[in-house]
Amino acid sequence: MNRLFQLFWTNFTISLCTFGGGYVIAGFMKDSFVDKLHWIDNEEMLDIIALAQSAPGAIAVNTAILVGWKTAGFAGMLVSVLGTILPPLLVLGVISRFYEAFISNRYAALLLRGMQAGVTAVIVSAVTDMILPQKNSVLWLLLAAVACGLSLAGVNVMYIILGAIVLGLAGAWRQVHAR
Repeated sequence: MNRLFQLFWTNFTISLCTFGGGYVIAGFMKDSFVDKLHWIDNEEMLDIIALAQSAPGAIAVNTAILVGWKTAGFAGMLVSVLGTILPPLLVLGVISRFYEAFISNRYAALLLRGMQAGVTAVIVSAVTDMILPQKNSVLWLLLAAVACGLSLAGVNVMYIILGAIVLGLAGAWRQVHAR
């Protein structure tokens, strides 16, 4: 199969079949491009997701841009983005056409509520899949601290983001000065 078509089709099917936003899609991209296709290694995927998070815009689209560029250059970037944005555009087009009927439907509301629980599980699975190969106990401790801070202590997510920035900068500074 042509690499560009496979890149498009993989992103299209991931985007079509996932709910929950960029973190869920990034996890499925990792599964496809790292574990199945072996086009990117795990460390590169972690870097791609970190860059996608820090850039303005949707994480799923940013990740698609970087994965496409890494695997097939400019053309790969274009087909990867197209494959990622087409399904939501099509789904939202259909939903907007029947919005009144959809929003007032009790079963649709229950379905969406159930999907929220599933999305949470997928995000946790994606995060642990990315941390597990690192065999770094500090990452596991940070993950536990963030989870406790968010769920038990009600820490504002902005403080967690700022803390992650400080820790990332400190780690980068330590690596540079350790050489």
